[in-house]
Amino acid sequence: MEETITIRRPDDFHVHFREGGILSAVAPLTADHFNRALAMPNTTDPIRTGEDAVQYRDQIRKAARNELFEPLMTIKITDGTTPAVIVKAKECGVIAGKAYPVGVTTNAQEGVSDFKKLAPIFSMMQDVGMVLSLHGEISNRFVSVFKKEVKFLPTLKWLVDTFPTLKIVFEHVSTKEAVYEVSMMPDTVAATVTVHHLFLTTDDVLGSYILPHNFCKPIPKTAEDREVIRDAVIQGSGKFFFGSDSAPHVKMRKECGSGAAGIFSAPVVLASLAQFFDEHNHMERFEDFVSRFGAEFYGLPLNTETVALSKSKWVIPEEYDSIVPFMANEKLLWKVVKQ
Repeated sequence: MEETITIRRPDDFHVHFREGGILSAVAPLTADHFNRALAMPNTTDPIRTGEDAVQYRDQIRKAARNELFEPLMTIKITDGTTPAVIVKAKECGVIAGKAYPVGVTTNAQEGVSDFKKLAPIFSMMQDVGMVLSLHGEISNRFVSVFKKEVKFLPTLKWLVDTFPTLKIVFEHVSTKEAVYEVSMMPDTVAATVTVHHLFLTTDDVLGSYILPHNFCKPIPKTAEDREVIRDAVIQGSGKFFFGSDSAPHVKMRKECGSGAAGIFSAPVVLASLAQFFDEHNHMERFEDFVSRFGAEFYGLPLNTETVALSKSKWVIPEEYDSIVPFMANEKLLWKVVKQ
């Protein structure tokens, strides 16, 4: 008989749904497996205000084609954000403000140029109870892509020291130094971990060949960094929870002279995570990582629905609507049981 496990239906605390045709193609793939997902605001026309977030939430709900699925909304923090915008966004149901240093990733041209100048914004977020979600890399082009996350850590420390009750999520952690710093910081600070940073190293992006569909920001680092991230997850610390950073781009935007950053993992994240925890003999930590720690950090009720996975081999499709998924054409040993 096939081995089957049932877990509390999970949440994904970092998803890029995009817009238009891509939104319609990818939203159902997250909604099929997750009850809630935190929608990133760096769309082509950024989500800057509460009103923008409400409109975008409605678009995601329509595209998801699942009335039980709940998009969790963010706004993009920029140099032009005001305290009044934060207050209004909170009233509209926005739960987090996402800050990207200028130019660090897709659609981050209009980002934050100086975090200290935005102290009134972070103070207001602290006052109203809005989480600060950080893309933790500096934008200095003279700093190696492999050091940008580490060089951002002093900014994280400043934020923690200056705003002691502000909840902060250090997104898609990719270095051993960042794991250590988050681990040592107060319980107001947590980090999301992606599937791809649990599986990949730099050699999987820039090894014998350039593999554009494994290219993302922050770029995967060394095997040592990966092992530290894996250990943080396996140990079951509530400071590290799941956020896929699933970031779809059509194939022609990845396989070109200036390929876009982003890994589309939505169709495979639950199955690959089940395989990860199974291979590391800690399947008992799986549910907490995907279904409990993130909800508790954000102050959300735990989901009551469940999802089942079976231990049975399947091959990941080569494409989904011209978008190449993470681990395309590879075999996984676990799969989500269709409801």
